[in-house]
Amino acid sequence: MAASTTEPVRPDAAEADRLSDRTAAQLRRLIAERDLQPGQRLPAERALSLELGVSRSVVREAIQQLASLGLLATRAGGGTYVQAPSGATASVVEPLFDAGTVLQADPAYRFDVLETRHALEGATAWHAALRATDEDRARIGAAFDAMTDAHAREDAAAEAQADARFHLAIAEASHNLVLVQVMRGLFTLLQTNISQSRQALYRDPRTGPALARQHQALRDAILAGDAPAARDAAERHLAFVHDALRALEDNAARRDRASRLPSPALRTP
Repeated sequence: MAASTTEPVRPDAAEADRLSDRTAAQLRRLIAERDLQPGQRLPAERALSLELGVSRSVVREAIQQLASLGLLATRAGGGTYVQAPSGATASVVEPLFDAGTVLQADPAYRFDVLETRHALEGATAWHAALRATDEDRARIGAAFDAMTDAHAREDAAAEAQADARFHLAIAEASHNLVLVQVMRGLFTLLQTNISQSRQALYRDPRTGPALARQHQALRDAILAGDAPAARDAAERHLAFVHDALRALEDNAARRDRASRLPSPALRTP
């Protein structure tokens, strides 16, 4: 009988892609945390490999991904440098920062933001449930705890920021660079939208517990790796926010119309 042979186990292509995606996300966080500016050089591949705990080939693939987005530039024999987004990459992100002014001036704009979030966040939750690392899950849990703590302190500003970071942490855990890029571009707008939404929603004491349950269901589904439940939880949450805000706005409009009606003439018996 012929002797059996074994070959080294190699990760499949999908797993390799996910690893390079995660490494690219780690590189983006490293750039942000160290406040590296355009023109500054990244550490060498060997140093990044040791720091991130992956092979140099994975680091190289991650750098290539970020270079394709215009965020890094590699010079032959000269290292890798941070690059300011330009062209198509900039056009995706930069206009979103100006939208915060529109949101403040036109409250109805929040519904456009919610529609955009509904289109994106079901997908980010799905992928986060499948791809989140232990580090990602820790960040999601920490943001959820910060949101809960801020609510207990009745610190609305801190709660809105923690809420936005919770949703952003989920996007980062998706390890889809385009989704992460768009959600980061939306961050300021997202925080303003959440702050406005909370101010309106928490006038009704019934909505607070419902929102807390929805965030917990979303967190739990992602931490459990249940992609369908995570997507459904994200979409149910945003649908609830949309419907609740619309109902509040309609009721306010009715009250405003009623207040402008002429008072009935007093009648004498």
